[in-house]
Amino acid sequence: MSNILSPRIGIAGITGRLGQLCAEEAGAHLAGGLSRTADPARHITSEADALGRECDVIIDVSHASLVPTHAHAFTQAGCAWVLGTTGLDATAQHAVEQAAEHIAVLQAANFSPALTMLLSLARQLGAALPDYDAEIVETHHRQKLDAPSGTALAIGRAVAAGREAEFEQVKRLDQNGKRPDGAIGFASLRGGQVIGEHELRFLTTDEEITLSHRALDRRVFARGALKAALWLAQPHRKAGLYSMQDVLNTP
Repeated sequence: MSNILSPRIGIAGITGRLGQLCAEEAGAHLAGGLSRTADPARHITSEADALGRECDVIIDVSHASLVPTHAHAFTQAGCAWVLGTTGLDATAQHAVEQAAEHIAVLQAANFSPALTMLLSLARQLGAALPDYDAEIVETHHRQKLDAPSGTALAIGRAVAAGREAEFEQVKRLDQNGKRPDGAIGFASLRGGQVIGEHELRFLTTDEEITLSHRALDRRVFARGALKAALWLAQPHRKAGLYSMQDVLNTP
């Protein structure tokens, strides 16, 4: 492994919008990238195992369908893995958890430091206000494929964790009909080129409290991903599944 001050960073999904920003932020740390089409002149390969062998840590912002393949390749290569891809099914998530038994893996739906703090507050409020209706509204650009967003689901999971509730049992994606007690509701808006807005509301008959986050520049995600990669690539980091809360040392 290279020196802690200069870990070799790879970007899976380097030709995508966020991948390109991650590459720019990585700068001299960048060892190469992974894409469906190889470009040797730019140190871009189409083989996940080849990139893994050249890197100490890989930032993965590719596609959910590629996660099982990447989990196997990066585990075999022994490199750390920062995973920002959302929309994973049960098979892909299981592959992530299996990889974390052998390598250091950091999984995050959102790399923003402020959003990470919102998740901590969501958990605290979920515990403190168990009888309040919890509703999450997210807005993104019209090209976004998944809904609700991975970040919105992460907020919901934080509320459920604070309430010691099973998230899959209390999440409510279908907002038709009377609201069930204890549900965590979601609403998704798509339009224009909104980078990302999330709002968590706790409501009762006589008051309401709202937490909100708005991304103003996509670079906040790239900078957060780089911060996570540098943290994860430290030689003493053991195999395991980490989060942005670990990077920022928040509860």
